[in-house]
Amino acid sequence: MTTPFAAPKGVPDYFPPNSAAFTAVRSALLGATARAGYGYIELPVFEDTALFARGVGESTDVVSKEMYTFTDRGGRSITLRPEGTAGVMRAVIEHGLDRGQLPVKLAYAAQFFRAEQPQAGRYRQFHQVGVEAIGVDDPALDAEVIAIADEGFRALGLTGYRLELTSLGDATCRPQYREKLQAFLAKLPLDEDTRRRAEINPLRVLDDKRPEVRELVAEAPLMLDNLSPETLEHYERVKAHLGDLGVKYVENPRMVRGLDYYTKTTFEFVHDGLGAQSGIGGGGRYDGLMAQLGGQELSGVGFGLGVDRALLACQVEGLAVGDVTRCDVYGVPLGDAARSRLVGIGAPLRAAGVRYDMAYGGKGLKGAMKGADRSGARFALVLGERDIEAGVVQLKELATGEQREVPLDDVVTEVRGALGR
Repeated sequence: MTTPFAAPKGVPDYFPPNSAAFTAVRSALLGATARAGYGYIELPVFEDTALFARGVGESTDVVSKEMYTFTDRGGRSITLRPEGTAGVMRAVIEHGLDRGQLPVKLAYAAQFFRAEQPQAGRYRQFHQVGVEAIGVDDPALDAEVIAIADEGFRALGLTGYRLELTSLGDATCRPQYREKLQAFLAKLPLDEDTRRRAEINPLRVLDDKRPEVRELVAEAPLMLDNLSPETLEHYERVKAHLGDLGVKYVENPRMVRGLDYYTKTTFEFVHDGLGAQSGIGGGGRYDGLMAQLGGQELSGVGFGLGVDRALLACQVEGLAVGDVTRCDVYGVPLGDAARSRLVGIGAPLRAAGVRYDMAYGGKGLKGAMKGADRSGARFALVLGERDIEAGVVQLKELATGEQREVPLDDVVTEVRGALGR
């Protein structure tokens, strides 16, 4: 007997009825972006490896440990996309989107890939909805991006999350802070790998999850205490605009995002009901990324929201999201002639916006009605030989069992009326 195939480790499957909740979460998060004027962009699944190495950062775990990289038939090094911002920025530069009206406001919903240790909420293939607003350095734009993410989570009915906020400074203060932090880390008994990371990007050490390292860096100097007057003013204005938008937040001066390109405003949405993998989304400003990838000196700000983790958060809070019913109306044919008529009825019903399915495979009345119940439909269209002769079809409400005749020629109008449309 042939051994059946299984999905790769760490790759979730979404199938009915659970897929209805997944698509509802994705739609809610993406809908919030559309209402703020963000146009949709579809990204390639793989890119030149150098794009992520340069854009995401050599010192990050994403680049050094987690990327799915391979050599294609042309000898090129290709990587499955581990995140969205670098790819969006590449597209903006390549297609000259930054030569038009600014900011360029783009949104995406996509799958991403990282070779991580699979666990609840952490997958090797995961789904995100993201936005990027490129070309304008305005604290109000930072606040808008954060508010869009907050709106998406609220649209799902989530309440058990919090927004954590900080600033990671910029070129006016990061070099001085870097020296101060490296001097502090140099005095600590760090292992060789951690010390090497401190030399490349000392902020990465503050993001170390090992308890022994966290204890060592507990008294480390913080970026938030070393902001230049310009970045401090920017940060204060972001917080003021969040107040204008009614978005609540808590400051977390020890926050360090997992990607190197963040500057100034940095944020994360956290849901403690998810355990260790508590982040459900985050982002920030990345003012030097475009120039680093060969484009103009333009700023940007964006986020990535985890669809998989937002779905888990909904489940933790007991929220029912998504319509699990497959159809509104289910056809029950009694005989070959009836089957032909109900097949034909399907096209105008669907064109009128009615979700329609029917019994296939020559099932009898009992089996067909079981199929109608399982479909979640509100109504069944029961059609037999005598009904065809009379020019009618039986419209049956499945919840109550009430049934009435409607003319076959008026079935679309009658069904829409019964559905309240």
